[in-house]
Amino acid sequence: MARYRGPVTKIARRFGDPIFGPDRAFEKRNYPPGQHGFSRKRGKKSEYAVQLAEKQKAKYTYGILERQFANLFQKASSAKGVTGEVLLQLCEGRLDNVVYRLGIAPTRRAARQLVTHRHITVNGSVLNIPSYHVKPGTVIAVREKSKSLELIQDNQSKRTNNKFEWLEWNEATMTGKYLAEPQREMIPENIKEQLIVELYSK
Repeated sequence: MARYRGPVTKIARRFGDPIFGPDRAFEKRNYPPGQHGFSRKRGKKSEYAVQLAEKQKAKYTYGILERQFANLFQKASSAKGVTGEVLLQLCEGRLDNVVYRLGIAPTRRAARQLVTHRHITVNGSVLNIPSYHVKPGTVIAVREKSKSLELIQDNQSKRTNNKFEWLEWNEATMTGKYLAEPQREMIPENIKEQLIVELYSK
């Protein structure tokens, strides 16, 4: 199953945003990668370059490859509502992202691994497809024999009260519920989805 396996800090520095989560290396060097760093003369980006960069940022943030992302955009453009907002809702509704948002895993990469290794159940059945689209009312839980995993236990101990309005989590049973599609203002990602819509509309 193809996915990006390269250095994450380098990508985060390119976009000037810790898109893969807390990163000490990024905090120390939060400027574009390259030999000359800040001193390098960077000309004004074209409109296309700005739009492309925003699409790449969204893809890396959610861990989605080009063809998958293009398919999501097609689905969003044919759905009711604002295309950009629907696109982000589809990204947020991916199973690996929901596992990450529920606090079961510290990063989306880790969440994807938990899903593919069959540690997560959806409505009581084990599901190992990270791209599966979770619908409102769906129950996501940690598989019974996986609750003692060190990764999951560590993340639960570090869990804060920062909960998302569209998700519900029961720490005692390690069970969560996807309550509704999130509105744009609820999604914390720093993505300008309108630029992505403009790019695909050309």
